[in-house]
Amino acid sequence: MVTIGVAVAIPEPWGSQLQDYRTRIGDTTATQIPTHITLVPPTEVEADAVADVEAHLAQAAAGVDPFAVHLRGTGTFRPVSPVVFVTVAEGIAGCEQLAEAARRGPLDVDLAFPYHPHVTVAHELEDSVLDEVFEDLARFECRFDVDHFHLYVHDQQRGWRPTREFTLAGPARAVEREE
Repeated sequence: MVTIGVAVAIPEPWGSQLQDYRTRIGDTTATQIPTHITLVPPTEVEADAVADVEAHLAQAAAGVDPFAVHLRGTGTFRPVSPVVFVTVAEGIAGCEQLAEAARRGPLDVDLAFPYHPHVTVAHELEDSVLDEVFEDLARFECRFDVDHFHLYVHDQQRGWRPTREFTLAGPARAVEREE
């Protein structure tokens, strides 16, 4: 079995800024988790099923148009879960469409909570630290275009590593190519 995840990577310089921030506040998992918006949460699959998962994700990418994301401010899942996150202010529908397309077929997984696109910046830390993060990043803001996503595989020593990129090529791109 291998543990995989599917996510939109946060581009530079913001990905490193947020990951470095997580490290500074004492989140010991930060160095093993690239900054991202989750599409499919950690899921165990048979090692020989990865090729089928990749084919499925390529098909999912072909059906979704690129979209813009605007990250702005913070939110939290407390008291349900000790998480502070950067909020997706624009691009929610695009993330939802992409996540829905990815979570079919071999990745038809049950979610513990309803899907809510976000960028985790603190997880399972003291309440005082979570409060500090919530305040520190309240004015964080960035914008970027999402035209691809990644399949990640978890390695016990190195953490989450992208193993394949999938380019979004939905109906709007097909029209662009025909013109």
